[in-house]
Amino acid sequence: MDEIRRRLLSGAASLGALFAFPFGASAQAWPTKPIRVVVAYPAGGLTDILARAYSEHLAQKLGQPVVVENKPGASGAIGGAEVAKAAPDGYTFLFTISTSMNQNRVLYKKLPYDADKDFTYVSGFDAGHLPLAVAAGVKATNMAEFVEMARRERVTMGNYSAGSFPHMLAAQVNKLYGTKIEPVHYKGEAPMWADLASGQITSAIGSIPAMGPHLQSGRVRPIAVPTTVRSSRLPNVPTFVEQGFKDSIFVIQGWIGMFGPAGLSKDIINRISAIHQDAAESPRIKQINTTFGLRDKPWTAEEFEKLNEEIKPIWIALARELGITLD
Repeated sequence: MDEIRRRLLSGAASLGALFAFPFGASAQAWPTKPIRVVVAYPAGGLTDILARAYSEHLAQKLGQPVVVENKPGASGAIGGAEVAKAAPDGYTFLFTISTSMNQNRVLYKKLPYDADKDFTYVSGFDAGHLPLAVAAGVKATNMAEFVEMARRERVTMGNYSAGSFPHMLAAQVNKLYGTKIEPVHYKGEAPMWADLASGQITSAIGSIPAMGPHLQSGRVRPIAVPTTVRSSRLPNVPTFVEQGFKDSIFVIQGWIGMFGPAGLSKDIINRISAIHQDAAESPRIKQINTTFGLRDKPWTAEEFEKLNEEIKPIWIALARELGITLD
């Protein structure tokens, strides 16, 4: 009788443990299989570079492979839709830019995701300065001269994605100053900078490292940088603000972000965030930050969400005001 009683109590205890801690046990076990990171933009750009560098560090710390997949298209909407419908189990994440989460809700009449409800903030990363540069044969040496030129004649401005910051800047400059800037959309930066270097387009906006080889060859010339502080990589290039161009489009900051599907465990978010903070101290990521002129540390999930909640209304208002649509 004592033996039967002992077995019943033992079985009850085991059953109770099974039902009392199903989520805790699962969270502690995570990850038990490879993690997938979807990059919503083409390979080779800053979003892709950061995704791969931080994913490599994540894999080392978690002991599981972290597989990066590029799913570009529709200004990040294709990659975003794939992650939005994924299970919030810590095995699918998204790397994207502010366009996907903010401007896209205005740029597209119907999105395959709800940017406010379908994602969880994980980490945010500085997108760095995106200078406006002109082809070597262009006479304009500053923003005022560029605007005057664009009032007199047709001027083209390359951007790395329709609906992106460069696209919106071109539209806003046209509206504010009566210019004739024609945006030219590319899938990524490499072909854009190649076209600028060869003189096929007048100007372009993008990252400093992607522009670097053409800058060194003297085939492109930066004339202005956004935000209120100069780039450490281009200390002699004044900001738009310094040159008297102070509308919000010249000041507002974009970002690169890592998101999970809605409902992602806070424990998993905190664990990834801690690893990202640690990764920022690694030689590889320090070199990336130096090369691109980025801030030293990523934003935590809370910091990232707070930052975006502050700038989101500005981006949305700009997109709505300019009337840019992509479908």
